[in-house]
Amino acid sequence: MGAKASPVTSGSHIAFRGRAISVAVRATPAGRREVVLHPGAAAALVRDRAGRVLLVRQQREGAAGPLWEIPAGVLERGERPLAAAKRELLEETGLTARRWRYLGTVYPTPGYSTERTYLFLAGDPSGEPEARSEVDEVCFLTVAEVERLARSGAGDAKTLAALALAGESP
Repeated sequence: MGAKASPVTSGSHIAFRGRAISVAVRATPAGRREVVLHPGAAAALVRDRAGRVLLVRQQREGAAGPLWEIPAGVLERGERPLAAAKRELLEETGLTARRWRYLGTVYPTPGYSTERTYLFLAGDPSGEPEARSEVDEVCFLTVAEVERLARSGAGDAKTLAALALAGESP
């Protein structure tokens, strides 16, 4: 996770090194910029046979409260995105899925972070969903219910992006 200068960056140094992320300070023609260096994340949009979407509710400090979102997590060193999505689904919900399809990659906050989130569609889930790890609650919701959550201000960007890439209109 070293700080690399981009073609428009004249220099860079690590100002903070944390457990999951680091912060680089980069000199650019526009001035000094702080950039969060993130290892990336993977997320699973799980659909059941009825077409409902699996969401987990968990506390998000950046949002100052809980959010409903698809299961996701940070890539471990050397881990492939699909393996991370499968691991997070099992860790957070106790579920596995038989079918997986890559949907795409999004940059959640490109203005200040290198994070890329790899999105996958997971079908034919097996097991009984239960809240695990840092998750408070797990449930299947209709796309209309997810849309209501988003319109209420509780929308999670990766969840909405995954639905859009899967061809659903959140």
